[in-house]
Amino acid sequence: MENKEESFRYFIDLCFYGTHYHGWQVQPNAASVQQTLEKAASVLLKEQITMTGTGRTDTQVHARHFTAHFDTLHNPGVIKELNLVYKLNSILPADIAIQQIRQVKPQAHARFSATSRSYEYIISRKKDPFMVNRAWRMERKMNFNLLEEATNILLEYNNFKSFTKSNTQVNNYICNLESASWQKKDHLWIFTIRSNRFLRNMIRAITGTLTEVALGKISLMQMREIIESKNRNKAGYSVPGYGLYFLGATFDDEIFLSSPL
Repeated sequence: MENKEESFRYFIDLCFYGTHYHGWQVQPNAASVQQTLEKAASVLLKEQITMTGTGRTDTQVHARHFTAHFDTLHNPGVIKELNLVYKLNSILPADIAIQQIRQVKPQAHARFSATSRSYEYIISRKKDPFMVNRAWRMERKMNFNLLEEATNILLEYNNFKSFTKSNTQVNNYICNLESASWQKKDHLWIFTIRSNRFLRNMIRAITGTLTEVALGKISLMQMREIIESKNRNKAGYSVPGYGLYFLGATFDDEIFLSSPL
């Protein structure tokens, strides 16, 4: 009887500037963060490494704190001795940075073990060369109070079918929003939203709809009607991906078996 080699599971935390990537997930004939990271880890660990992310991000979307898991034959002592975080950062492109690696329980999953996820969307209210591909430039007159009122309406609902792509195979549109709010920071308007899960394209569609309320194109009553219609065609446009940032996911402490290696 053959002895099966023991494998170890790790969570790897990273951040990335998404402008040059077609999102996290591997895409045919297109650069992705997952593919780039898997290639680097496979070279250093001398085995085929597959990364599973906490979610998928669209083209040009950024991440301030993204989590993935991977399995390897290397135990924690070897990972620490290899100084894997440093070595990965040495060979990865400048727009991807590893923050830490921690051993987790074998059943821990970067996607399914996450208890909540947070994003932010940044709107630049004036031309700013330093925010190119980092924020959506929108200089038209918008009512910030209406923006906040429309955002508060979101928190009264949990079915967000109106804000996801209609051609997906998803059959569960329930998302339990924990918070959603806007803040002004100089000339930037920043939308932050937190939920147990998000639908594909959901935040970009919500942001586009909210800005149409702020522009006076959609009333607060119509905002409710859009959500209740469960019809993507009734909601607003999808704002550009480069203004969206994945802020991070939360996990129960009990899944971690080590401090950062």
